[in-house]
Amino acid sequence: MSSLIINKSRSRSVLLWKTYGIKITSIISHSFTDSVSASGFSSDSTRSFRTTSSGFESRKISNFAFSRNSFVPTSRPLNSEAVPVASTCDGLTVERIIANQWPILDENESDWKSHAAAIAQSIQVIKRRLQWKKLLVRLRMLSVELNKPHLWDDPTHAGKISREHGSLTGKMKGVMTFERELLEHIDMLKLAKEEKDSELESETMSALMEMRRVSKEKELEALLSAENDQCSCYIEVQAGAGGTESNDWAAMVMDMYKTWAQRRKFSVTVVDEMPGEMAGIKRATIKVNGEYAYGYAKAEVGVHRLVRISPFDSGKRRHTSFAAVAVIPILGDGSTRVQINDSDLRIERFRSGGAGGQHANTTDSAVRIIHIPTGITATCQNERSQHMNKASAMAVLQSRLDQLEMARQTAMNAQHTQSLTEISWGNQIRTYVLHPYRMVKDLRTNYEVSDPDSVLEGDLDGFILSFLSSSLDKGDDEH
Repeated sequence: MSSLIINKSRSRSVLLWKTYGIKITSIISHSFTDSVSASGFSSDSTRSFRTTSSGFESRKISNFAFSRNSFVPTSRPLNSEAVPVASTCDGLTVERIIANQWPILDENESDWKSHAAAIAQSIQVIKRRLQWKKLLVRLRMLSVELNKPHLWDDPTHAGKISREHGSLTGKMKGVMTFERELLEHIDMLKLAKEEKDSELESETMSALMEMRRVSKEKELEALLSAENDQCSCYIEVQAGAGGTESNDWAAMVMDMYKTWAQRRKFSVTVVDEMPGEMAGIKRATIKVNGEYAYGYAKAEVGVHRLVRISPFDSGKRRHTSFAAVAVIPILGDGSTRVQINDSDLRIERFRSGGAGGQHANTTDSAVRIIHIPTGITATCQNERSQHMNKASAMAVLQSRLDQLEMARQTAMNAQHTQSLTEISWGNQIRTYVLHPYRMVKDLRTNYEVSDPDSVLEGDLDGFILSFLSSSLDKGDDEH
């Protein structure tokens, strides 16, 4: 990166620099009309900018003239072949900021080094979570695939390659843009101090503070960077052994996920539900629609254990109940992994269960579809139309078969409903204790809270984020 401070005008300076070409970061004077010339660059007028909470905003644009061998435009696209390292005018990079070990103070402190250190640390965390080096290698491989002349002979494969390339490119550009924005603010802050411009210094400090807040959101987004994390999903709950007590616990778990999904503004649809004889449910499936629904919900896969005084025991004894949870991604159109042949299906129709009376279903509208080669079944009785129930059941079956194929390919069979571990002692991922004390503890991460009521009312984000973070950290340690 080369830096040019050209022609002071009134009380401020003109700052130009070249980042993959020329990037005019600030020409502060509103009526600056002096001629600027450097390395073949000339202009009859200028472009002025001001800082905002999200970066720089253009105030006025006029003509620029470039001579041969001048700076190249900044709009040159980023690529995976050569990812340049951004730096400030004096060579400060994100890596050097981290190496300097500047103390990180409270967000409200007006210390630019503290804010820069916190943001740089977040960028480092984001890159680690995105597996930055692997991402760049994969991007190079996809670029080679996209340049093959016969790629679109297979539209399905080509579409998959194109979507993945676009997704990874977007992630790479997002991180690099955020990194450059930090360094630009640092340059601008140094310029403001040099020129004793308190207004510009205050604006830039505010922009850094806003970046620090945004960086935490970006850290969270980086947790959800796996292939299917953006998908909607099905959540399935199945009661363990224990009769009515376990059925009631399964219903509590399902209600917990419904509330959690609604809190996150996801839409929830009941696909299938088999009620227990006296209370609760034997099993149930809901469809959760929303961006990153699967990315969050996958943290809940496993066996959930409840310890409480049973409301169904006249002796008021303490009982332990279990419920198993499975989460299945709903892949987008054209992304299905398994082709289902009609000859491989057995479709059964039966009368839906219900509350009785006027709500009783008087026709055989419920549908159960069995995939004969795998034995996997999908049932839907929520809709009154047999046609709609069949369509919903087919969608569930497709997702289950896709999940099974993914599990086979990645040796992660435990994530599929048919491959759940035994619903009993020693296999639980989380314990909910309502008696003799009150606590919910995740046995995978040791994250715990002392208010089980809030958890059962859908406050699951702490457990989910703790698990996602620890999974990435564990993966890094193993690597």
